[in-house]
Amino acid sequence: MKEILNHLFEHKTFTRKEAKEILTSITTGKFNHSQMAAFMTAYCMRSITVEELDGFSEAMLDLCLDPQLNGYELIDLCGTGGDGKNTFNISTLASFVVAGTGQQVAKHGNYGVSSGCGSSNVMEFLGVKFTNDSSLLKRSVEEAGICFLHAPLFHPAMKTVAPIRKELAVKTFFNMLGPLVNPAKPEYQSVGVFSLELARIYAYLFQKSSKKYTILHALDGYDEVSLTGNFKTFSNEGEMIYTLDELGFEKISPEKIRGGESVEESARIFMNVLKAEGTPEQYNVVLCNAALALKTVKQDKSFADCYYEAEESLLSKKAFDSFNRLLAVS
Repeated sequence: MKEILNHLFEHKTFTRKEAKEILTSITTGKFNHSQMAAFMTAYCMRSITVEELDGFSEAMLDLCLDPQLNGYELIDLCGTGGDGKNTFNISTLASFVVAGTGQQVAKHGNYGVSSGCGSSNVMEFLGVKFTNDSSLLKRSVEEAGICFLHAPLFHPAMKTVAPIRKELAVKTFFNMLGPLVNPAKPEYQSVGVFSLELARIYAYLFQKSSKKYTILHALDGYDEVSLTGNFKTFSNEGEMIYTLDELGFEKISPEKIRGGESVEESARIFMNVLKAEGTPEQYNVVLCNAALALKTVKQDKSFADCYYEAEESLLSKKAFDSFNRLLAVS
């Protein structure tokens, strides 16, 4: 670790192979907690490179437990987190909305680290039992249209560093890795990222794969469509800026989409929206994110068509039904 830290102190970068070896060493317990904390802290004092992110993600996927969900046409809606905006659980809600339309979802999630309440916190509080049993996950996809993949059950590295991330309580390169290492390896992906720099790195990596993708970043810093301003997307079709005027929405204030101060409060907001008892601003934000995910799968459809499809899922309670079925299976 001394050599690795000195490498960072000298402002040098790692090759893809070196990055893969580092993360493999972390996973296999080669370093102690102090060394890993030092590495994560020093590393995040500079920007990640394409080669490093590629190497880190390759190591994670090589070592992950396979949920054996081949044969399903899956999409993941997952943000990096780390934008410091403390929104409610938008991408998780959008996942159930998408599942309610009939599109199968493999939602990759974890406990909140840099945010107050991650998707796993809310799911666990509401009674979802996490599992890596492939038979239960398949039942979940088939009966609920969605399965929830709690990252530590599939990734030894995340389990190893979880206590350190919790103590540091800031975004680390593991935030950047989350959306890249869904163990189900879904064919479709809608990813929110906290910076344009990271969006471009993701786009470069996805372009080398066969994945159908949409990477989105709100230009005022959110890792999701926030409707607090315009947003940019990178997809198989290229780059695009969406303006609120073009989409027919008015700009909203950040307070309208703020999350809870506790897991209990966050879960209450979650259920209010899922039951179609939330605010118009909450609906619109969730539906816009769901619409972009649907458009990732149905690229020939317009954003408006996908939005209306998502709206029908939420207002008809199909999204709520999807959640209840997931709860029953788990």
